Amino acid sequence: MAKYTVRVELHDAEGNDYDKLHEEMRKRGFSRILKINGVRYHLPTAEYSMVAISSRVRVLKRAEAAANAVKPHPKPSILVTSSALSRVFSGLKKA
Repeated sequence: MAKYTVRVELHDAEGNDYDKLHEEMRKRGFSRILKINGVRYHLPTAEYSMVAISSRVRVLKRAEAAANAVKPHPKPSILVTSSALSRVFSGLKKA
């Protein structure tokens, strides 16, 4: 299983667009919580975590579908990174 971190930026976002995005991402298996050594942390706004047997491209397509369900124009910016090892971070609040 691969660990993915996904960042989504909706251009010209307004109102509750990011609330809608969080729901669309959740429906597709993404989480706003990062679990490290049994401890859960909140990710920054518009960042998501996914642990899956899936390629980076398939994870990107799922994130694109979620973002496009909320705001397809202009095209959202999305970054997908994978980690074979643990991720490091600073300043995340415990969930």
